[in-house]
Amino acid sequence: MSYPYGGHEANVYYVEETTYGQTPSSPSMIGLGSVENVEPALNPSNIKVRGIGSRDLQFIEKGLRQVNLKIDYFPPNNLFLDYVTALDSLSVEVYYEKAAGIIDLLHKGCRVDRVAVECSVENILKATAELIGQNLTVGTTKIGGSYGGPSGVVLFHESHVKKATTTLERVTDFKFEIANNLKRIPVIRASSGDLLKYLTARHRDLSGELTFEFESKEEFDDVISDNDFTLEFGLGGSHKATFTNCKWDQVSSPTRVQDLVALKAPFVAKSVTIT
Repeated sequence: MSYPYGGHEANVYYVEETTYGQTPSSPSMIGLGSVENVEPALNPSNIKVRGIGSRDLQFIEKGLRQVNLKIDYFPPNNLFLDYVTALDSLSVEVYYEKAAGIIDLLHKGCRVDRVAVECSVENILKATAELIGQNLTVGTTKIGGSYGGPSGVVLFHESHVKKATTTLERVTDFKFEIANNLKRIPVIRASSGDLLKYLTARHRDLSGELTFEFESKEEFDDVISDNDFTLEFGLGGSHKATFTNCKWDQVSSPTRVQDLVALKAPFVAKSVTIT
């Protein structure tokens, strides 16, 4: 008797590609560490053809193959996050393994479309990565020559938030998001026409939000004075994400009876580096 695979039998590994859409042979795979959720998705973009003489579809033909992958994980540093700015192509392997066999889903030609990172007091730094791929192949064996991965997580007290060079010690929560707005570009061609040929970055959106204990009027002053600034978020050790030319998008202080006042400050930025 066969049994369904469980989340404890799933693994996520990746390797950087030299040529777009081609997995290196016998690669040394890198593990993402502590993955909370992973969601592979494959959409054939079926083209549904109707015609007179029938109430039903006459043809169902494949369109552009759309490969998507969403991963929630706890990064031990800047692991995988730097690909959202570098935009290198990756092969990402999601495999499910038990004694009865392996189901292997290999996502080729992946680029990171969007990353969201968040942290709050008494919690762990968490990241959500959304990837778009060119192709997905299914197998019953793992593709890697070796498998290894980092260990550990970044606790809230191992992170930091700096505004310019000053460490902010009023922050209880932060989150930021980097969106590349990748566009799938197919072309009419003799072979593999159902696969995209290019996966191109368009305009980039950089945003986030900080939640402060309300102890200062500084953020209101920034909005009134139309000040811009740099925000630095610690990713563990010496790793960090630095947003430059930031401005608060809004500042609000929800005030309720029998509760302390918090200050919520969403921001937008012009540029970012991850190191």
